Amino acid sequence: MGKGYAIKWLETVDSTNNEILRHADSLDNLSVAAARCQTAGRGQRGNSWKTENGKNLTFSILLRFAMSDRESGNLCHAVEAEKQFAVSEAGVLAQCRFLKRHGIDARIKWPNDIYVSDRKISGMLVENSLSGHRLRTSVMGIGLNVNQRVFPPELPNPTSMSLITGREYDLPSLLEEFMSDFTDCMDLLALPPEDLRHIYEDSMYRLGIESRFADLTSRPAYLPADPVITPGAGPCMASSDTKQAASSTSLPVFSGIIRGITPAGLLRVELSDGTVRTFSFKEIGYVISPA
Repeated sequence: MGKGYAIKWLETVDSTNNEILRHADSLDNLSVAAARCQTAGRGQRGNSWKTENGKNLTFSILLRFAMSDRESGNLCHAVEAEKQFAVSEAGVLAQCRFLKRHGIDARIKWPNDIYVSDRKISGMLVENSLSGHRLRTSVMGIGLNVNQRVFPPELPNPTSMSLITGREYDLPSLLEEFMSDFTDCMDLLALPPEDLRHIYEDSMYRLGIESRFADLTSRPAYLPADPVITPGAGPCMASSDTKQAASSTSLPVFSGIIRGITPAGLLRVELSDGTVRTFSFKEIGYVISPA
């Protein structure tokens, strides 16, 4: 894949993913929309993405994929529809690589968040479109906490590059640096899927460590599912950024060990009796103590 990309900076936009989608027909592969202010940033599972204006990186990348293994040029490597989670794998690996070069030990909290210890530093939203049995385009939205040091109290466990390193960063320069790592990691899509999966698993948060989780499978599907569960005096409660989802709802908690992911990207958790259970989005929460 060619390494060329084009970054467009915007002062204010509703959502950088929305901005890319509005103009997708006229944009080339690896077009980037970055905003100093997002008024309606979107995260995974129907949550919003909250960020202090001008302090962090909020941007989206348009990816165009070859429609066959023989097609070349400046397109991303062809990806079969059933293996589209590979795009997310490559995207979060790029973030880990970038952060580790800045001395930050970043890990992937399945499926698309980046954690440092038990604190969230980045999140990603991927919106795919298909053509037949192949992936046609992806819009990958990334929110990376950079210079922000004070966060809203409803966010249970945030951190930032500046909080970790004590430095202040120039956002345009930082985004250029990230895109260099990102384009390199998109070449991982040419690997056999099982090889990419193993690289992803090696960077997973809590991999192989006995941990506590909350079972969200009985929770109403229309509620945004916050993957962070705050333990309290009673049953664990799910926190969220919406009033409706924030209502205290007792959730069953269990112990387990993350053993990796399935070829389709589902989370594999070994239970105390030795059986392995798989979870999809919105079906599991991580029990994490608040900051």
